[in-house]
Amino acid sequence: MRVLPVLLLLAAITRGGLAASAAAVGDQIEHISLDANECYRVLDLNFAKEDIKIYLASGYLIFAKPIGGAHLGAIFVSSADAGDADLLLMPPTRSERSSLAKFTNSPTMDEHFKTAAFIFTDGTGDQLLDQLRNPAAAAKKSPDMGGLIVERWTSVLANLVASFETRVVYDILSDRRDTGLFYMAVAGDKLDNFDVLYDPAAQDQIQVGKLADRDNRMYFDTWTSFQARSFRSPAASGSAAASGSVAPPRGVHFALDNFRIEATIAPDLMMQAVTRGTLRFHDDEQGPRFVVPFSLSPKMRITAASVDGRPVEVFDRESMRFDLISNQEDRQFLLISESALDPSMPHEIEIHHAGAVIRNAGNDVYYVGSRGTWYPRSGGDLARYDLTFRYPKTLTIAATGKVLEDGADGDWRVTRLKTDTPVRFAGFNLGDFQSVVVERNGYTISLYANRRLESALAPKLAPAPMTVPQDQFRPRHSLTPTPASLAQQTNPPDPAPRIENLTKDVVDTLDFMTEEFGPAPIRNLAITPIPGGFGQGFPGLVYLSTLAYLDPAQLPAKLRERGEETFFSELLEAHEVAHQWWGNMVVPVSYHDDWLIESLANYSALLLLERKKGSKALDAVLDDYRIHLLSKTASGGSLESAGPIVWGYRLESSLAPNAWRTVTYEKGTWIIHMLRRRLGDEKFLSLLRDVSSHYHSISTDQFRELASHYAPASPDPDLKTFFDNWVYGTGIPAVKLSYSWRAMKLSGTLSGTLSGTLIQRDVDDSFTAFVPVEVQTGSKSNVYWLATGADPASFSIPLKSPPTKVTLLAADCLMTTSK
Repeated sequence: MRVLPVLLLLAAITRGGLAASAAAVGDQIEHISLDANECYRVLDLNFAKEDIKIYLASGYLIFAKPIGGAHLGAIFVSSADAGDADLLLMPPTRSERSSLAKFTNSPTMDEHFKTAAFIFTDGTGDQLLDQLRNPAAAAKKSPDMGGLIVERWTSVLANLVASFETRVVYDILSDRRDTGLFYMAVAGDKLDNFDVLYDPAAQDQIQVGKLADRDNRMYFDTWTSFQARSFRSPAASGSAAASGSVAPPRGVHFALDNFRIEATIAPDLMMQAVTRGTLRFHDDEQGPRFVVPFSLSPKMRITAASVDGRPVEVFDRESMRFDLISNQEDRQFLLISESALDPSMPHEIEIHHAGAVIRNAGNDVYYVGSRGTWYPRSGGDLARYDLTFRYPKTLTIAATGKVLEDGADGDWRVTRLKTDTPVRFAGFNLGDFQSVVVERNGYTISLYANRRLESALAPKLAPAPMTVPQDQFRPRHSLTPTPASLAQQTNPPDPAPRIENLTKDVVDTLDFMTEEFGPAPIRNLAITPIPGGFGQGFPGLVYLSTLAYLDPAQLPAKLRERGEETFFSELLEAHEVAHQWWGNMVVPVSYHDDWLIESLANYSALLLLERKKGSKALDAVLDDYRIHLLSKTASGGSLESAGPIVWGYRLESSLAPNAWRTVTYEKGTWIIHMLRRRLGDEKFLSLLRDVSSHYHSISTDQFRELASHYAPASPDPDLKTFFDNWVYGTGIPAVKLSYSWRAMKLSGTLSGTLSGTLIQRDVDDSFTAFVPVEVQTGSKSNVYWLATGADPASFSIPLKSPPTKVTLLAADCLMTTSK
């Protein structure tokens, strides 16, 4: 680390007028040290951060030396004579209490601890010091003990603060304590080391969890995460958090629009780019601003930046722990202006960046990584894009937008594209492609195919599996093939012959989804190949696994044995095209609602499969999903039991690394299917058209409320029981049906009553489902949705004639049947 002269450190931070040097502030943060003269013997020092209650019963609290006049860190150590401290937390919803219990075996937290490290940029450090310095306080200074603590704990605090460095620098330079964070690293008596974060700028302000390692991969296991008390509406205190009716996070709210990106891709695949855009602060921003945060792929580096034509400082350093806790796989960086930025005016930003976001997967087949963060971004706001690519003329670019220019310039090819409407983000793909262009019903469809297979799929004696990195935008599917099984085939698969059939499939998909959901806002769609076993749907651009370009008979034997021909040949393309509606036209409000977008896209693909091949094809896919959800994890529980679907990315934990994909896509698809069966086809499709026509963003609770308007009269008219159990809860019940028929004759007319009992097991006592029972009488058939519960549930159905068959419809409900 660099040692700065004292005068430079003192001059590093100025408040009010000119913005500080972020580099100097960062260096000072890296050298943060404890102050022995600010060590206090504390008794019953209690404070709270919203729902987080902290009780420092007896011990020593030592503060870090101030940076910019603020105390940013502290260490608590209990006293040797039975000192102690306590942390209390009660999550407000059943789902979050269940989450906490899964990791800690308790739905609430009451953890004793003897040591803790604090980081605070919200003024908590200064407030605590003022309280301790009050002559009426029971605290006493203890510099001698402070000296011992400094020697042991300074390096611990410095390393911890450095892992939050970019955020701490941002908070210092912004000088807004109302958006500052509060963080604790706790060494609990029972729970060992864990993290507690209160961040007013986050969607969920309170987060508790623990770093964990599994199979050489680091996870942050989120034990619980929820909106703090002051952000919650009364509706959020019920059994299911109403994610559509909560206060927004505090913080610098701004948007980038009018993107103009010029990118040059060299023959060695290195990219150099200039991103220009218009920065606008939202109406709630008051007062001048000096610093603005952005995100970018870790594979890119910033070389220069300016705002309104004036050079600005770039602060770009790692903050590994904060990024892990916040689930940020991209890198955060800051632009710092010496002169104040007027929030009432637009500002032009220009950022020069370079890096390797493309690599050769072999045989001149290219893999584009960091597909959503190859350029600087500031969030998910809709924006217009003007993209210009300069690249070797032997290759082809496909990207978001309509092609305006495309031509040669010596050894280079230059392609310019522009979006007709605002979109969430822009992507591109590069390759030695052959292509087909089709005009259909107002859409221009460009389908690109590789001329060769990547090395992992090409035959060779000693195949080396290709590693597909995980990027900031999670792959829509991650069913990775076994490269060796393809590589050992005698006749190499060829991606070219299927291009005609694939083009027809895309046309059929667009026709079907336009008919059901209305026209997509983007009328230019590029379908492109990408190495790996997944796909992604970007605005106007679809990445399809190269396996989707193969004839089903050419897929490796292991994939065919697992029945995955349907996925690669029938579902993947339709799923990713469906994201033109679900994910690009309609977006989730928060990560709690990501499941809804993915599930609607996947079920849209199943609706098309059903139209093409009948209901048995749909049922077969759902049966496979049921099997996957019931499969066991290493801990012995089912994969579905990893957590409620609204946990989103948090389902990907060290306890069940594969749960996120299976629960999000497969249980989510079951949830949409069960909702369809409850509403009926006509009302269900009307619901989807309503969503696509009237919602730009939608939350889970907004979707429930809208769906309830289409629900038939039932004991669950608002669908809260349905969502509480299937969406906000876990469980796949095993249901047993028993019944009897009692005939009676009244006035010469035969009638009777079908009486029976439903018994469920393998779920919690609180689980209540409505399961479909089909009753056939002669040539007629009726379906009754009957309630289950912890106790045997009796039912009675009057009938005019005896039933010929009574059946639990397992194809219409995520359950198993037992005898």
